[in-house]
Amino acid sequence: MLSRVCRSGSQSFTHRLLPWVQSTTLSRSCRVQPSAIRHVRSWSNIPFITVPLSRTHGKSFAHRSELKHAKRIVVKLGSAVVTRGDECGLALGRLASIVEQVSVLQNQGREMMLVTSGAVAFGKQRLRHEILLSQSVRQALHSGQNHLKEMAIPVLEARACAAAGQSGLMALYEAMFTQYSICAAQILVTNLDFHDEQKRRNLNGTLHELLRMNIVPIVNTNDAVVPPAEPNSDLQGVNVISVKDNDSLAARLAVEMKTDLLIVLSDVEGLFDNPPGSDDAKLIDIFYPGDQQSVTFGTKSRVGMGGMEAKVKAALWALQGGTSVVIANGTHPKVSGHVITDIVEGKKVGTFFSEVKPAGPTVEQQGEMARSGGRMLATLEPEQRAEIIHHLADLLTDQRDEILLANKKDLEEAEGRLAAPLLKRLSLSTSKLNSLAIGLRQIAASSQDSVGRVLRRTRIAKDLELEQVTVPIGVLLVIFESRPDCLPQVAALAIASGNGLLLKGGKEASHSNRILHLLTQEALSIHGVKEAVQLVNTREEVEDLCRLDKMIDLIIPRGSSQLVRNIQKAAKGIPVMGHSEGICHMYVDSEASVDKVTRLVRDSKCEYPAACNALETLLINRDLLRTPLFDQIIDMLRVEQVKIHAGPKFASYLTFSPSEVKSLRTEYGDLELCIEVVDSVQEAIDHIHKYGSSHTDVIVTENEKTAEFFLQHVDSACVFWNASTRFSDGYRFGLGAEVGISTSRIHARGPVGLEGLLTTKWLLRGQDHVVSDFSEHGSLKYLHENLPVPQRNTN
Repeated sequence: MLSRVCRSGSQSFTHRLLPWVQSTTLSRSCRVQPSAIRHVRSWSNIPFITVPLSRTHGKSFAHRSELKHAKRIVVKLGSAVVTRGDECGLALGRLASIVEQVSVLQNQGREMMLVTSGAVAFGKQRLRHEILLSQSVRQALHSGQNHLKEMAIPVLEARACAAAGQSGLMALYEAMFTQYSICAAQILVTNLDFHDEQKRRNLNGTLHELLRMNIVPIVNTNDAVVPPAEPNSDLQGVNVISVKDNDSLAARLAVEMKTDLLIVLSDVEGLFDNPPGSDDAKLIDIFYPGDQQSVTFGTKSRVGMGGMEAKVKAALWALQGGTSVVIANGTHPKVSGHVITDIVEGKKVGTFFSEVKPAGPTVEQQGEMARSGGRMLATLEPEQRAEIIHHLADLLTDQRDEILLANKKDLEEAEGRLAAPLLKRLSLSTSKLNSLAIGLRQIAASSQDSVGRVLRRTRIAKDLELEQVTVPIGVLLVIFESRPDCLPQVAALAIASGNGLLLKGGKEASHSNRILHLLTQEALSIHGVKEAVQLVNTREEVEDLCRLDKMIDLIIPRGSSQLVRNIQKAAKGIPVMGHSEGICHMYVDSEASVDKVTRLVRDSKCEYPAACNALETLLINRDLLRTPLFDQIIDMLRVEQVKIHAGPKFASYLTFSPSEVKSLRTEYGDLELCIEVVDSVQEAIDHIHKYGSSHTDVIVTENEKTAEFFLQHVDSACVFWNASTRFSDGYRFGLGAEVGISTSRIHARGPVGLEGLLTTKWLLRGQDHVVSDFSEHGSLKYLHENLPVPQRNTN
């Protein structure tokens, strides 16, 4: 049965339609207002994306990242998604959001189809309203107002509700799709339409013709005439499936139409290994055929005919037919507004059904291994952890040739794709490996008394003593770009501090990262903790990793300011240690030494301009303009081919100035430098506080009083006097290495070494002590005596 409604070319159609929808299909409490429909466009925050969509149907997608290539998509809306919580009406806001997402994808050139529930709920709402209105006025007056309120609504037969609700549901869909200049067509089917060959061909031809005309088919079982559901005896093969609910309908439709992707929206996040809400329930990211035995199914949803078990069987049937499937939550207010587009973009949403099992562990399994391996690592003796780090340092020099060969492959593949500063970061050399080995041995030496160090001891009462001791943070996720030398540094710090570690490196350094990780695990194996450090090689996006709040305790980004900002934005419930920008300043005071200034500026800007601790803004005291010192600075920058950007005040002093700076808050990461003029040390401090990033700031002066004023008043992680900004580094600070430089104010600040990867816990040792003994009439009194702390081993 096919009924079709298409959009009118004028807005008058919508205005004619809405009063009818309001008066005949919706109660007074949930009418669609013309203004609400008219402004659907303004709700959209989904970008228009152009992707290649041509694909030969046959096999399902193996990975989520391939879903962006899906051309033909079926979206199944479960009853719990479409209906309100009282089951008597539609969730209009949620429905409008779904229509918006489907419209965006349709306008990208995809072929979208909807399988929707909701006719029964819509009809139930309408019939309940009609029953109440049809009550005898005389009976209402005779019985009294209270009796009217208490009148029982008879149980409504589902087929009658469906018959009353189908036209109104379709009218609502049409009104919403019209706002995106999209035409929709309604198709009602029964099981016979798939099993009768002639009807099946007719249905197939109709659907293909609608898709060819850029029309969105809206498909539903004809619940007004559908027979009762049969026992679940099918779904055993590609050629056998009965349409008994919208899950099986969506699966049958997806295979029949050779769709690339079936999205099943329900009221749960996806498929869990135990019923959702139970203590041990974990969301299954990827589900493979044959995994049913590892899943315990609960009851079905509050509405609808099928539960999760029916969805899984239908999904596996569709997967067997060559259609990829994702089951996700379409009701959660925080995600329902973008759940469909997120799935198509390949984001980790819901449960993805795949026929291809990865060769290695999933990232969730790697997180569990890092957690258990880190706990074992923390129980080792300090000497054992130091021995692992020493062995890793030896491997870096012993296996030098293999490491450099792998790095050469990365450099060859990156040639022409990466900018020169990034290629420099990617490159390894014999001297770099030697420096790495020296730094690792420093970490090993400093780790002897890190985990389990007593910070405070207090005698609470007689025989009741309290200790505060250092412990690992837990599992660290370190994300780094183009810096393979970062891997052994971070691994050594994690080993020394007893933390489990997940590493996500850039694909441009994949060969280097792989061999460095293998060497790290070889070193860990000498004490049986190989799994404590994991390298994530799967296709997980960084944003997906940032959502693993139950597995990761701290995220440390190492890379561009854009990477850090993206991670800080994406991290949900996981603290991020790092800095989004490295806008480092150097203030040249009027009493600065001529000999020192040019050396410090050259080293800070030119030694490694891509580093986060490189100089970006040079502040010059106004008294130095047109002096030999100023000329020497400019001449040196010209020789070093540094492009100068003039700040507003500096530009005002020049007849022919360099290009004026677009923003005083810029991290160039290259041979570019902003120069600005200030009148005093106080103005320099004010400028740094307004435009800096609290990373590293320097004063160059021979006046000790001015220098101390600067050191005490600049509120940055690192503040130097007559020293290059490039000293802001864990290795140069004597920390052995660093996991990054933090500009936050909580836990750790500046170069973060071993100490920054530790937290504390409290140990209380008593003898049958209870709090009631310390009450007003109790037998014990609090002493709170400070006890001596064991001396730290500094050798």
